Amino acid sequence: MALLNSKTKAVLLGPLSKNNPVIVQVLGICSALAVTSKLEPSLVMAIAVVLVTAFANVIISLLRNSIPNRIRIIVQLVVVASLVTIVSEVLKAFAYDVNKQLSVFVGLIVTNCILMGRLEAFALGNGPWPSFLDGIGNGLGYGWILVVVGFFRELLGSGTLMDIQVIPESFYEVGYENNGLMMLAPMAILLVACIIWVHRAQNKELQEESN
Repeated sequence: MALLNSKTKAVLLGPLSKNNPVIVQVLGICSALAVTSKLEPSLVMAIAVVLVTAFANVIISLLRNSIPNRIRIIVQLVVVASLVTIVSEVLKAFAYDVNKQLSVFVGLIVTNCILMGRLEAFALGNGPWPSFLDGIGNGLGYGWILVVVGFFRELLGSGTLMDIQVIPESFYEVGYENNGLMMLAPMAILLVACIIWVHRAQNKELQEESN
């Protein structure tokens, strides 16, 4: 069987747009508000969620036939918590400053509704390879929203990207000022709303389904 056929491609690519967990299913909004004031923590959080979702899906898929139904949620939480602990320790060792910026939100990946939803809806009923692709796809679908929001919030709010000054000093000399409102959580909601608006405008069938 080919590693990427039409079905597995749909599993991988669907969450990037037409079945995006954030802008279509409206999941994972809380972290989009909390960690996107700068691009770097947004990027790190996105990578962390991709890794945890992908490998949690694979592990649960491998165990799916041996997990008693009555304790499946507990098993899922143990698997996810173990993976999140590994990610957290790696961040503390190699990216301590970013880990401090992300604060408790790395640990809260355990309760991310996107992650638990994929384990319940997909990994428990499919093989390891499709489950891995589903985890990658949903993680990337979540991640690109964080990166876009973090990009605009840091650029317009601080004039930097990855803490590197990108707006020239000459702009400030002629009166340009950073938009401090971009550093506030409500602006993340506004940016996500704009992304949803553009996405719905380009995908008319989603509007018909919601109606």
